Parts: sequence; C-alpha cells; structure tokens
Amino acid sequence: MKKIAIAMLFAGSTLLMADGAALFAKCAGCHGQKGEKAALGKSAVIQGMDAAKLEELIKGYKAGTLNQHGMGALMNGQVKSMSDEDIKAVAEYISGLK
Repeated sequence: MKKIAIAMLFAGSTLLMADGAALFAKCAGCHGQKGEKAALGKSAVIQGMDAAKLEELIKGYKAGTLNQHGMGALMNGQVKSMSDEDIKAVAEYISGLK
C-alpha cells in the first residue's frame, strides 16, 4: 500500500511539472522545430544554447529589460505569461536540441 501511495504521489507531481517541449511549440514558428533558425532573420540560433544563458535571456525579455535585435516587445509578449518553472523547463529543452 505504501508503494502505491508513493507512486501516485510521484505521478501527480510530474503532471504538475512544466513541459519544455509543449512550451517550445509556440517558439518553433519563428525559431524552427529544433531551434535551428534565426527568428525573423534577426536572432541568434538558439539550438543547443546553454540552459542558464537561455533562462537569463528569457527572463530579461519577460521583465522588459532585454531588447536584442529590436525583438524585446515581440519576445515580451511571447514569454510574459511564463512562470519561472516554465522558463526553466523550456530553457532546458532548447539546450538539449540537436
């Protein structure tokens, strides 16, 4: 019984965790399915970029303090609703893209 309760607890907690792949789906339109494109011909290719660096960049766009290549307002709109957990999950997902 104890093992079943632990398994259910674990399963429930993983459902609440952010899904980096699902979050990246809205990014793929500009950045490519594997992050291989320069978004709108302006951004750096994000495929395989360091997760910590991506997290920092996304948080900068969310805060409105980053405007690389004039993309600040557009990116702010894309990431504004993301939680810190979402940002971490999508950054880790992108860093693993090859």
